[in-house]
Amino acid sequence: MLYFLLKMRLLLAEDETEMARVIAKGLRENSFAVDIAANGQQALYYADVNSYDLAILDVNLPIKDGLSVCRELRKKSFSAPILILTALGDSEDVICGLNCGADDYITKPFELPVLLARIRALLRRAQQPTSGLLQFEDLVLNTLNHTAVRAGRVMRLTSKEYALLELLMLHPGQVIARRTIAQWVWDEPFDPDSNIIDVYINRLRKKIDHGFREHLIHTRRSEGYVLSKAQEQ
Repeated sequence: MLYFLLKMRLLLAEDETEMARVIAKGLRENSFAVDIAANGQQALYYADVNSYDLAILDVNLPIKDGLSVCRELRKKSFSAPILILTALGDSEDVICGLNCGADDYITKPFELPVLLARIRALLRRAQQPTSGLLQFEDLVLNTLNHTAVRAGRVMRLTSKEYALLELLMLHPGQVIARRTIAQWVWDEPFDPDSNIIDVYINRLRKKIDHGFREHLIHTRRSEGYVLSKAQEQ
C-alpha cells in the first residue's frame, strides 16, 4: 500500500447524512478516496466488493450496528485498520468495539484534524514490517529503536529524520511530493516556499549518503524526492 502516493481508499459507514458529507469532504481534501455506506448492511456489501485501506464505522448504524459490522468484517478476514465512532462517554461501546477487532476509536463530537491524525497513525502502523526492519540496498532502518545502519555504520536519527527516512524506505523508487512529506512527517501542509523539508533532506543526506560513492536520496526537480540507486531511472 502506498500511503499518499496512490490514493488510499477508505470506507466510511455513517448514517447521519450531514456528518457523512462533512467527514468525506475533509478526507477527500486530504487525498483520500472515500466510499460512504449509510447502514451496516451496505458497509458489509462495500467491503465484500471493494478493497479498503481503512474502515470508519459509526456505532449506531441502522439495519446492522457498527460493532456487529466490525465483528463480521474480522470474521471475513478484513485485515485493514478499523476506527469506530462513538458518542461521548459510551465506554462500553469502546470496550466492545476493541474486543470486536477495532484498532482505535474516536468520540463524537470530534475535530477533523484529530480524525485525520488517528487515521494516519493507523495507516502508518499497518505498514510497519513485522520484523521491525526496513531495508533498501545496504541501508537498514530499525523501526523499533529508530536507528539506521548503512554498510555497518550506525546512525542516530531525530524523530523528524526518522519519519522522513521511513517514508522514503516504505516507497523505494517512488517520487514523493513535498506535500506528502509534510503530511507524513509534520501531519500538516506547508507553505510551498518553506525550506524546512529541504533542511531535513540535507540532514538525512549527510547521515545516509556522506562518504558513500553511491547516493540513495535524490531530488527530482519540481516533483519531490526519491530513494533509489541512481538519479535517473
